[in-house]
Amino acid sequence: MSDTIYALATARGKAGVSVIRISGDAAFTAAKELCSSLPQNRGLRLLKSADGVVLDQALVLVFEKGASFTGEPVVEFQCHGSPAVVEAVQEALSKSGARLAEPGEFTRRALENEQLDLSQVEGLSDLIEAETEAQRRQAFALMDGGLTEKVERWRRDLIRAAALIEATIDFADEDVPVDVSPEVGELIESVKVDLEQEIAGSFVAERVRDGFEVAIVGPPNIGKSTLLNALAGRQAAITSEIAGTTRDVIEVRMNLEGIPVTVLDTAGLRETADTIEALGVELARKRADAADLRIFLTEDGEGKGFGVEIQGDDLVLFGKSDAGRVDGISGKTGAGLDRMIRHITTVLGSRVAITRSAVRQRHRIAMESATLYMKAAQELIATDGESELIAMELHAATHAMNAIIGRVGVEDLLDEIFASFCLGK
Repeated sequence: MSDTIYALATARGKAGVSVIRISGDAAFTAAKELCSSLPQNRGLRLLKSADGVVLDQALVLVFEKGASFTGEPVVEFQCHGSPAVVEAVQEALSKSGARLAEPGEFTRRALENEQLDLSQVEGLSDLIEAETEAQRRQAFALMDGGLTEKVERWRRDLIRAAALIEATIDFADEDVPVDVSPEVGELIESVKVDLEQEIAGSFVAERVRDGFEVAIVGPPNIGKSTLLNALAGRQAAITSEIAGTTRDVIEVRMNLEGIPVTVLDTAGLRETADTIEALGVELARKRADAADLRIFLTEDGEGKGFGVEIQGDDLVLFGKSDAGRVDGISGKTGAGLDRMIRHITTVLGSRVAITRSAVRQRHRIAMESATLYMKAAQELIATDGESELIAMELHAATHAMNAIIGRVGVEDLLDEIFASFCLGK
């Protein structure tokens, strides 16, 4: 019998309503100690302490075993959202035999009770952290089982391919009426193509989770910090007529039309004898090279000679272009700002469009591993290799698929994943 746990499922602090969740085999018993009787599904009840003091009037929701988020019997108290009420109700629950949940313990029980698989848990974690529309859509698709459905289909095809190969082993001494190689080959190739597409899309999906980086690059005193401040709508960076004011990389995270973007204001790129400034310039070049997109502010419209390569989607603009020329930008007057933002969102939006269901490095590593096993199986088939070896490669690929949804080899990941959840989740 597992412990019965409780926790505040909503944010701390004053609110109109606070939700306190109770889960476990004795959840109904613990709840009854506060409200005497439970409604069949939901209903208003007075919550009282063990000595009969009324704590609050709450909407009580009851979930039978198998019909709740955790898969266990669950009761939720929707109380008035004052800290005093929440504290009093939780204190009463602690005296009823229930204990305060650990971070992520409700979700961990949902995983253990097969209400969610590991990829859905990761999706839920991402959904809780989502700050932009792109992040919300991506996280919800993962939580809703988008990756799970694909993994199950891939597993099914790989298992069938392995079964066909093993049938040739079982009937090695007999005449097998059908050559299974064509169907096996089609199954493997179909899964491999799908995985390669998922792997390609996973890199962009990771950027959606963490935020794309856009670096503002250029020589000193070209208006980079002023432009960053204009984008942020506040003074995020110090501006000065003195060249070399910015020596570190200043980061401002923002939401551009639903896309998470971290804009980087970098040190002015130039040769300098100042040791500290030289370190800032080198860091600026490294961060600019690693960014997803670069905005070059220049005096001549060329963007060359900075030691940073201009790539296909990068934007080269005349800096401090207060007059509003088409190929210019001014953080001071805002001229050209809308055009620059449209360029950023168009470029990054087109990348977001190719994202798939795999959103984490863990997913990609498992898929890359499965792909290698399938390629090995294809080589064996092409060279009339041993059926036993082909089957082994296919089983290894299936095993890699299982790791994505948490069926094997992920115990060491669980503590890290659930540590990021709040107490009520």
